[in-house]
Amino acid sequence: MIALEESRRITKPAVRQTPAVELENVGKRFGAKVVLDGVNLKIAPGELVAIVGRSGCGKSTLLRLLVGLEPETEGSIRIGGVPFRGPNPGARLMFQDAALLPWQTVLENVALATSRNSDRRNEAARALQLVGLEQRAKDWPAILSGGQRQRVALARALASKASILLLDEPLGALDALTRLEMQKLIEEIWICEKFTAVLVTHDVEEAAALADRVLVMAEGRIIAESQTSLPRPRDRSSSEFITLREALLNWVMNGAA
Repeated sequence: MIALEESRRITKPAVRQTPAVELENVGKRFGAKVVLDGVNLKIAPGELVAIVGRSGCGKSTLLRLLVGLEPETEGSIRIGGVPFRGPNPGARLMFQDAALLPWQTVLENVALATSRNSDRRNEAARALQLVGLEQRAKDWPAILSGGQRQRVALARALASKASILLLDEPLGALDALTRLEMQKLIEEIWICEKFTAVLVTHDVEEAAALADRVLVMAEGRIIAESQTSLPRPRDRSSSEFITLREALLNWVMNGAA
């Protein structure tokens, strides 16, 4: 209950910000199978949102809708306040597989994502610098490690200048140490560039470490969410972080009851 003195304060009206992403009662069916069921979600510009949940809960399907690879069956999706159907030119999807072209150099692979009207090589070089691979620009993808290939894939996504970066388990195939290094890199670049990002992951610790807000999905619905203001970089040994991680894990395992 608001105290009387506080209720009398004169405050300026809040400035309403158009969400970067807005889903309203979005559903997706494949035949009789319901994959997404009445999803409502708003993501602010520059927000990093993580989505966790068991396999088959609809996480990756949601990303495919946002990038325009699949149409929604019900409801509506707005990007920057504008409804869209078909491919979303403002979004870039990064997968677990780096999907680099072996006959193109590292720089050429990154340049493929840049605008045709831009200085493509310079933009690609800047993106490689962001991920710490500027010295590998002339190399072939085949001689890179798995972590380096994912860095190139991240550079390619950044070079596209997409307003929304969609990350579908991008670190899932990496060893534990490389995964931690990539998490740190993604966080550092996000802090610098402040792009809007949606991360799908099975790793609740990764979600807690990277995201402003973590959504938990089950059976095509968002069943819980947790917003955190823990300082960055996050101390994974702190009691606050451990509490957040355990709460997320409990929701994923047992639902939000």
